[in-house]
Amino acid sequence: MERSDSSNSFATRDRQSKIRQILGILHKWGVHTLGQLAVLDREQLGARLGPEVIQMWERANGQSNRVLKLIRPPESFEESFEFENEIEAAEPILFMLRRFLEQLAIRLSGIYLVAKEMTLHITFTDKQIYDRIFKIPQPTNNVDLLFRMLHTHLENFKSEYPIVAVALSAQPIKPAREQFGLFETTLRNPHQLSETLARLTALLGVDRVGTPVLEETHRPDAFRMEAFAWNWTSAANNGGRSSATPGLHPEARRSSPLHIFRAALRRFRPNVSASVLLDEDGPVHVRGADVRGKIIEQRGPFLISGNWWDEKSWTRAEWDLDLEDGKLVRCHESEGTWRIDGVYD
Repeated sequence: MERSDSSNSFATRDRQSKIRQILGILHKWGVHTLGQLAVLDREQLGARLGPEVIQMWERANGQSNRVLKLIRPPESFEESFEFENEIEAAEPILFMLRRFLEQLAIRLSGIYLVAKEMTLHITFTDKQIYDRIFKIPQPTNNVDLLFRMLHTHLENFKSEYPIVAVALSAQPIKPAREQFGLFETTLRNPHQLSETLARLTALLGVDRVGTPVLEETHRPDAFRMEAFAWNWTSAANNGGRSSATPGLHPEARRSSPLHIFRAALRRFRPNVSASVLLDEDGPVHVRGADVRGKIIEQRGPFLISGNWWDEKSWTRAEWDLDLEDGKLVRCHESEGTWRIDGVYD
């Protein structure tokens, strides 16, 4: 691609140089206007000055046609408005956003597109700009659905300064058409789910709503919350099986060497603080909210640590304790503090 561009630019410069030479010769002949060039003989000009002057002669006589290349300007789906007075309530903003959505929906529908994403811009009196991107679960031009997304967000929106301008832009996409398999399904109402998640996020906070994802660490119960997304695993990406199909037949699972009965740890979330009596650096008695008793057998300590290279470093010693009442509990000690993680069932 770079060679082609360089060769084209070289050919253009060479042609422009030839045209300048031809114009210099014509000026020496006393030809200074298009009319003077048009009355000259075409064949004699071509024989003396080359094919370039023939093209110039045809243009001067109106015998050359140049194809007009239409270049469509890029579509901009954005609406904005500057208020004459400072705005401190949500009603005027919602009124303008409703009008923005109606205009954008008409323009998008006119070229058979839908909105897949919206961006809200709010300008304050201190010149600060608030930006918020709204991911639309199922691209649409339905004004009521899009307006509910904006209204739900602005219900709990607060700012320290009045608002002087608002803008809304939409990112277009072609309408999606997908045919599901016999055992595949989709959400019945993606917009209702998105609105419900938005309300829960506004009430509980961003870090309390979503999908828990394990972090890349050995620290127990280390996870983070990510925004919920509905993703269907198709049969083609799942070894020819639907995601609802079990991976192994029950008989195959029972015959697997991994099918060994073990005690399951029922974790306390959050874990429970405890007082532990030590004897020769080993626990002999534990006392918590619901777990207490003498320790008759123990396993540990199991020392684990991580993130020693940054400020999130952690270290702990875990113990499995068998109490005299028959309970088997998991405890850990970190920085001199004991906590009960759970009970084995």
